[in-house]
Amino acid sequence: MSRPVYQKTISAGSVARATVFPILLSISFSHLLNDSIQSLIPSLYPVLKNSYQLSYAQIGLITFTFQITASLFQPFVGYYTDQNPKPFSLPVGMSFTLSGLIFLSFSRSFATTLISVGLIGIGSSIFHPEASKVAYMASGGKRGLAQSIFQVGGNTGSAIGPLLAALIIVPYGSTHILYFCLLALIAIFFLTKIGYWYKTNLHLIKPRRIDHGEVNTKLFSKKKIIFSIVILLLLIFSKYFYLASMTSYFTFFLINKFGVSVQSSQIHLFIFLAAVAAGTFIGGPLGDRFGRKYVIWFSILGVTPFTLFLPYANLFWTSILSVVIGFILSSAFSAILVYAQELLPGKVGMVSGLFFGFAFGMGGIGSAVLGVLADHTSIFFVYKICAFLPLIGLITGFLPNIGGKHFLIQQKS
Repeated sequence: MSRPVYQKTISAGSVARATVFPILLSISFSHLLNDSIQSLIPSLYPVLKNSYQLSYAQIGLITFTFQITASLFQPFVGYYTDQNPKPFSLPVGMSFTLSGLIFLSFSRSFATTLISVGLIGIGSSIFHPEASKVAYMASGGKRGLAQSIFQVGGNTGSAIGPLLAALIIVPYGSTHILYFCLLALIAIFFLTKIGYWYKTNLHLIKPRRIDHGEVNTKLFSKKKIIFSIVILLLLIFSKYFYLASMTSYFTFFLINKFGVSVQSSQIHLFIFLAAVAAGTFIGGPLGDRFGRKYVIWFSILGVTPFTLFLPYANLFWTSILSVVIGFILSSAFSAILVYAQELLPGKVGMVSGLFFGFAFGMGGIGSAVLGVLADHTSIFFVYKICAFLPLIGLITGFLPNIGGKHFLIQQKS
């Protein structure tokens, strides 16, 4: 006799709920504003390096400070708000970011720069787990699509930031960072509105307090879940260590290898980040339809031939390869995050905080480590080594299948 067949969803009623696109678009737009501000930090590196005579290691330390503050608190914020929802924590987090921007615009030393990026990082620690939870709440069961909409806002913002820096900050000086405070104020307005919706829809994020007609079951054994989470974190390590080489040092790579100007290098960085934003959107919906494991596998491992060729290409092919790499590699995160959320139903905030935090942490550690490596070798050697990181994607084969239009778990006696 067969035992019951369980859907992969936490709640049997959740799929029937309509996707709340106004909230998804609002949180995605807020993510765009948040990450536009954050992406100013690496865009300022050439300016800061010249102003303060910084080494690559010190550049890496700036990223490390930002990424660690942006990652360290995220799992704790997510865990706390899972137990004690705080609908208006989003505008509070953005207020930290606003404070960091003000400090950064008046910064005149390496030490005060570190304090400024630390404040922006704390704002990020509050924003990401809570905003990801809002996307989950508004998904109507289409979690991959919702996370992709949320992520594409952030990645679009990350692409816009360097372009704005090239147009405003590089020609006119770091005091013009104050103009970006307007973005933070707009975000605070939207996040306050979202907070009211969050407050009136708390039932969408309380899967452990469910009606008898709904399903609340873990997909796999505890051992299998832990094993899968470890694999996912290793994949995040691979993805974000490589991304650290691009976001923090791609401008220096282009300047040193091809002799391009600072503004030209930032435009190339914008093109790469625009490709990242474009690729972000496909991962979630494809994971909903075909299964998240296959999207993750293609995204991480499939980018390897292009990363291996990049260090040896001319400027034209470097630009083309950066677009291909950004597009393919970026499709993984939404699939990874929703995969983890489905492994641990009822812990959306904690899982979101863990994975956003780990991603940010790996980006920070990667920047610091790669900066030291560049100082002791060369920026070209860094790219030759990082080219092999996507091979870690081979371990995706050990993950169980989750997601897909026809995915079911069936237990038979």
